[in-house]
Amino acid sequence: MYFLLCGISIAAALIPFTVYLDKERYKVFSVINVILFLLICAFIIVPLWKVFVDSLDAQAGYGLRMWPKQFSTVGYQVILSTETMRKPFLISVLTTVCGTLLGLIISTLGAYVLIQFEMPGRNFLANLLLFTMIFQAGMIPTYLVMVNLHLTNTLWVVILLPAINVYNLVLMRNFFEGIPKSLFESASIDGCTPMGTFVKIVLPLSKAALASIGLMFAVSYWNDYTNYKLYITDTGLHNFQMKLRALFFSSDMPEASDGANAETLKNAAIMVAILPFMIVYPFLQKYFVKGVNVGAVKE
Repeated sequence: MYFLLCGISIAAALIPFTVYLDKERYKVFSVINVILFLLICAFIIVPLWKVFVDSLDAQAGYGLRMWPKQFSTVGYQVILSTETMRKPFLISVLTTVCGTLLGLIISTLGAYVLIQFEMPGRNFLANLLLFTMIFQAGMIPTYLVMVNLHLTNTLWVVILLPAINVYNLVLMRNFFEGIPKSLFESASIDGCTPMGTFVKIVLPLSKAALASIGLMFAVSYWNDYTNYKLYITDTGLHNFQMKLRALFFSSDMPEASDGANAETLKNAAIMVAILPFMIVYPFLQKYFVKGVNVGAVKE
């Protein structure tokens, strides 16, 4: 509420100032945009700030505090030192890294195949892939396939299944089609094989697309809950999102939390779940924006 009131006060103070500077430049619509932007920022920042402060407060509870009342990192220490919390976190890291790499390999190779215009059946294959985006088998047939492949209750099911993403493959194909054909022809004249062209020319020119699609893969793997719920019944193979849900709805507090406030531990777990991508995204933002624009818009 403090940040919300500050945002409203700042926005109200900007109105006469902007009108005074330049009535033509600062229209009413622009002022409303500033107010809405500040309000949206407040709605986003206030909950995050509360979770962050409570994760470092040994006396965390209800109410909003600007700073921790009793500073303590016991919540994070429990997550790192307790097996029941550390193992799900490591599983999330493992599946995210392996799944993202596998998803990028499948998407880039598949997209490279689809831009081979001389390949027989290329259009049929592309249309077949697009068909799967509209008509899917459904939850039960997919589950029966996973059972028959003996992938249930293994980490392979949560790595392989999301790695096959036709949407990301299509984005990558659109990006590859934007690469000048003269580069492919020059590589062919120089004696470069199709795979050599892919490694030496296509991939180095696709950093933006790789970063954006890789980020989408990583977020989907890190936040995966449905696949674990459907295909994994062994609690020892659950990821951090499943453990986070158990903390809030099943009161599954780790044994090593003696002396630790339950709310502190819960908020620390939330911060651990969201911090990795809050740290990574600023470094990939320019590639992400460029990659999405180029891959999604075809001239």
